[in-house]
Amino acid sequence: GFFQGLPSRDIKDLLEEAASRTRNESYEGEIANKLNELLIDYNSRDSEKINSYLDVIKRLLEQDIEGSMDLKFGGSVSKHTYVDGLSDVDCLVLLKDQALANLSPQEVLDYFKKELRAKLKGYREIGTGNMAVTISYPDNTIIQLLPAIRKGPGFVIPSSRRANQWSQIIRPEKFADYLTRVNQRCSGKLIPTIKLVKGALAKLLGEHILSGYHIESLAIEVFKTYEGSTTLKAMVERFFDRAKDLVKKPIKDRTGQSLHVDDYLGTDHSTERYGISEEFDRISRTMRNANRASLITDWLAALGE
Repeated sequence: GFFQGLPSRDIKDLLEEAASRTRNESYEGEIANKLNELLIDYNSRDSEKINSYLDVIKRLLEQDIEGSMDLKFGGSVSKHTYVDGLSDVDCLVLLKDQALANLSPQEVLDYFKKELRAKLKGYREIGTGNMAVTISYPDNTIIQLLPAIRKGPGFVIPSSRRANQWSQIIRPEKFADYLTRVNQRCSGKLIPTIKLVKGALAKLLGEHILSGYHIESLAIEVFKTYEGSTTLKAMVERFFDRAKDLVKKPIKDRTGQSLHVDDYLGTDHSTERYGISEEFDRISRTMRNANRASLITDWLAALGE
């Protein structure tokens, strides 16, 4: 009865439209499922457990620390436990002994590791990286603590890009607050989007081509006024589409670690910046082409899957 009186051509168009809509919904749904699987694989973390471990650590260290700041935005991507950005860290720990400021970052990390080993018992491993001390628990939970020394109006921490050197004075609460606000604007989807992008770029470009802090700062620039869909697929696509242009110019460092978060890529429109921009553009074009052809494997291949 619905089709009574309609020309056969119109009926065909309606049927094709319905079939296309069904295909699109299936395509979007399958990619969404795969992205959720990747998030579980990248960073399956129990927030309550992390909080309880951090509470114990801070209580045991209370005589040695002046204060702390939880920065549990992303933690490290599974299998990529290096620390290269503030939001990769679970907690910034402000050490009380000002004499430590006269030591090198590696000496402070070794001191902090020694203190932790003396006070924490029954853990599989306590090690150090370039910036942080990593505690591995028997249940495979990993917590990363970033030691900081007070200096003037802020803190100094081990530099993420210059081996065994202190950063400039930083104000990590500014970065934490801004990241929180933008994440809330995006219905809590900014942080998982950052995780997916970090995981993809580690596979496609190598772990140390772009710093985690740079990726986080690019994401904030991309989404700070974003009004589009907050599905993970849409936001990952948006990141690469916009970041290919943003990466060509330096981004101001909101924490004060340096003048820009991406000084290591050189000045405006440097060769290094254009190389990264072209890679982002390739990923973006692959995703668009996959969408037109509804090719799930091609879309996922753009993320290195």
